[in-house]
Amino acid sequence: MSAPLMSREEVIAKLVPVFRQYGYDGATLAKLSESTGLGRASLYHHFPNGKREMAAAVLNYMNQWLESSVLEPLRQDGEPAERICVMSTNLYKFYNCGKDACLLAVLALGESRDLFHTQIQKALNTWIETLSHVLVEAGVEPNCARRRSENAILKIQGSLVLARGLNDTGLFERVLQCLIEDLL
Repeated sequence: MSAPLMSREEVIAKLVPVFRQYGYDGATLAKLSESTGLGRASLYHHFPNGKREMAAAVLNYMNQWLESSVLEPLRQDGEPAERICVMSTNLYKFYNCGKDACLLAVLALGESRDLFHTQIQKALNTWIETLSHVLVEAGVEPNCARRRSENAILKIQGSLVLARGLNDTGLFERVLQCLIEDLL
């Protein structure tokens, strides 16, 4: 009896950790095949354009997650502090308490930088603008709101790098805990 076929979405979910850990350049077909349990032919069945299409699908997965778990909660009605708290909680879960790298960051490096720069730039700018809007609603002057939003995302991304590099997730946790105070 053969194993059930995986959907494209199931395959993408298994590709995410490989791109997170190794980036685009280090995500070899052997590693991608091993993580999915699929042979190269099966991978190419799901992604006829190879690794570039796989990375694009993983980036699309990240953008969908960002939209539903970060941007949408920020756009909801409610107190700004509560909306920022929901964003922080979702970031904490998605980044496995600071143990996992950000796909936007790892795909912004090496060969993939040129391939995905526009998509990554758009995602980051949308996040900054959406967070800035929440701060303006809270009474923060627009230019200051933009600067605070940029700084918050800088701290989030930087703390993910430090957490992995120093093997100390407390750095990421601390940034998230201070986020509301820093922003508002």
